[in-house]
Amino acid sequence: MSEEIAVSVNDPLFQPLEIRKIRFRNRIMSTSHACGLEEQDGMPGETYQRYHVEKARGGLGLTMFGGSAYIDADSTWSSGQLNMSTDRIIPYLQSFSQRVHDEGAAIMIQLTHLGRRGETNTQNWLPTIAPSMIRETGHRSFPREMDLNDIQRVVKAFGDGAERAKLGGLDGMETMVGGHLIGQFLSPITNHRNDEFDGSLENRCRFGLMVQQEIRQRVGDDFLVGMRFPIDEAVKGGLGFDDCVEIALMFERSGLIDFFNANYGRLDTGLSLLTDCMPAIASPIAPWLQVAGAFKKEVNLPVFHAARITDLATARYAIKEGLLDMVAMTRAHIADPHIVNKIKRGEENRIRPCVGMTHCMGSNRPTCLHNPSTARENHWPQRILPSPHAGKKAVVVGAGPAGLEAARILAERGHEVTVFEAANEPGGQLRMAARTEWRKDIMGIIDWRVNELALHNIEIQTNQLAEVSDILPLEPDVIIIATGGLPNLEWLEGAQHATSVWDILSGSEPLGESVVVYDGTGRHPGLSAAQFATDRGKNTQLVLLDDRPGAELDYGESVIWRRELAQRNMVPLVEYRLLSVQPRGSERLGPKGGAESDQAGHAGKLSALFEQELTGKQILLHGDQIVVEHGTTPADELYHALRPYASNDGETDIETLLQGRPQPVIGKDSGMQLYRIGDACSSRNVAAGMFDALRLCSVI
Repeated sequence: MSEEIAVSVNDPLFQPLEIRKIRFRNRIMSTSHACGLEEQDGMPGETYQRYHVEKARGGLGLTMFGGSAYIDADSTWSSGQLNMSTDRIIPYLQSFSQRVHDEGAAIMIQLTHLGRRGETNTQNWLPTIAPSMIRETGHRSFPREMDLNDIQRVVKAFGDGAERAKLGGLDGMETMVGGHLIGQFLSPITNHRNDEFDGSLENRCRFGLMVQQEIRQRVGDDFLVGMRFPIDEAVKGGLGFDDCVEIALMFERSGLIDFFNANYGRLDTGLSLLTDCMPAIASPIAPWLQVAGAFKKEVNLPVFHAARITDLATARYAIKEGLLDMVAMTRAHIADPHIVNKIKRGEENRIRPCVGMTHCMGSNRPTCLHNPSTARENHWPQRILPSPHAGKKAVVVGAGPAGLEAARILAERGHEVTVFEAANEPGGQLRMAARTEWRKDIMGIIDWRVNELALHNIEIQTNQLAEVSDILPLEPDVIIIATGGLPNLEWLEGAQHATSVWDILSGSEPLGESVVVYDGTGRHPGLSAAQFATDRGKNTQLVLLDDRPGAELDYGESVIWRRELAQRNMVPLVEYRLLSVQPRGSERLGPKGGAESDQAGHAGKLSALFEQELTGKQILLHGDQIVVEHGTTPADELYHALRPYASNDGETDIETLLQGRPQPVIGKDSGMQLYRIGDACSSRNVAAGMFDALRLCSVI
């Protein structure tokens, strides 16, 4: 019997689309993004290709790549781009396109010149260029105003890049317009020239039309050419919706392009990037879909669009109602590249949801917070394969994210799994994280895994603080300790007077009227506690060990935190180390003494002594509560109690773990193997715990 079921003929997502001679097998796509997997010289090697091939294997109709592949030497960032300025890339593209086509999908690239968005102190160390000498906040360079020689050079470079794309066997390409060089000519914010490239709308379109004309002449009529196009810059003095429609119609009438890929907003600041163009967890689902639909009504060419379309109901609606011709589920495919195949198998409920945490956009891009296989497909495949040694008895202790992932993978491998959880419901620290309103979607990480375990008939035994006597009678072959950690306060003088972030976010301790929150990690919990207290009307002072909020977080998360704090008029004290907490009036000053009381003179029962990291100056802050975040210490008592019964003494062999090979069996074959993962090892983040589970359990 076929693995697939018949897809409903009425499902709008599975209606094919044809543009020129290219036929897309369905209406689901992934847009170009800087995935960060390129080789050092900007070539799409095996890791880069495999990441996209997996999506094609998963069934989508079109995968686009490049994430602003650059066409000339003065359009570079420090990382994240492909180098389309050299013929050396052509063999890579030929291999890439063949592999994607073999899986039945179409493949295109995005080409660009960054203009003022480039960086002057990386790669080629060239000055950036732009229509006018107007600096971009995000990338910080002061561009040189382009002359006619620059314009002619860049136009030719676009044509060269497009020709390489065609020689590479791709189905088409798009130029990146909004915010990049073509868009900088279009927008009155960035184009202040006094020549034939400024002034009237026709003049501001002149450069873009020259680029598209050069591209079409070089690739001919059997190659798709589109534009990643702004439909509203959403900024005072910029291009409004009507302006963008008028510009789009001008390009459409030229006959040079085949589709528009609609973008909303601007991308010249970190916040606008994360709220407009690439909205994250703090934004609603598909915030610009209706605007994209309105744009489609005004033009005649097919319209694509991506902006936090993460669920199939929204995707179907977009196609059924004629709002889009292709619906882009880019980050959704980072979370689960097999979306389409799961639909075909009647397994929509098994699609791993994107929760919008933007971990895929940070320094470790495009790794997913809760899909550790993404971008690691060379070693750890997306589909967990049955074990040749299936049927082992496995016990997982702890049903936080790492424990649930371990249990899921072991079940997929065909092992018998028992899960113990001390709390009354699974989720671990993520349940507290979800208390912050804009992060509530993070519970999708837990809910999906609980559902997966239910499909394997695995019941999570909650309210079960597992002990040695509970585990040994089960005669397990493998024990995974995923018991997480507990708030780390032991280092602090006067810790008995302090309150942990957990106590605040879980509601186990009521809030005082005045609260001092110390964030010693640069992660989410301290900031969550400060927001939680402030939103409940408490007088809250936030103190950071780092020089900025969310210092350990990727930019997509940290910029939202900066916005949340600014909206609440919370100005944190930065680069202060907490030394002690004492009842007010009994303060024992540090060795430097002479601490000053906080300027506000807040009433409170407790005093916290801080030392400024740069100057050594000490201050006292007062509050009814001193809330402390300093990571966790492993809750590893059970692990140590089980070590005498384990043939491997609880040791994880690092070399085999890194190579993705099974752990060596130490002692007799029938001996119990014991391992620990996640915060039961050390205080880290969700992604680290997930990867622990994948590397260890996918080869058991």
